[in-house]
Amino acid sequence: MSPIAQTPAPPYYAVIFTSTRQPGDNGYAETARKMVALASQQQGFLGIETTRDGVGITVSYWADLESIRQWAKHAEHQAAKEKGKNIWYEHFRTRIARVEKEY
Repeated sequence: MSPIAQTPAPPYYAVIFTSTRQPGDNGYAETARKMVALASQQQGFLGIETTRDGVGITVSYWADLESIRQWAKHAEHQAAKEKGKNIWYEHFRTRIARVEKEY
């Protein structure tokens, strides 16, 4: 499987999550794997790319804004976000962009 998401022809949406972590794992790796598996089961999910080298960048791709809203409201995702705010992340930011072109 390629680490680069195979997305459909645009337009679609990208959720770009950047972060710096607190020291230690504290259950982060397991939860991150679980969130990717869970997100991939959601309606409108198109793929994900992630990397971490000091600053972590995860980009998930979605068919539409409603799919992103539903994922944001998912109970397990909300619980993971709370742990992120309180335990895992020193700094973080989420951005949502419409992808108009790819090549």
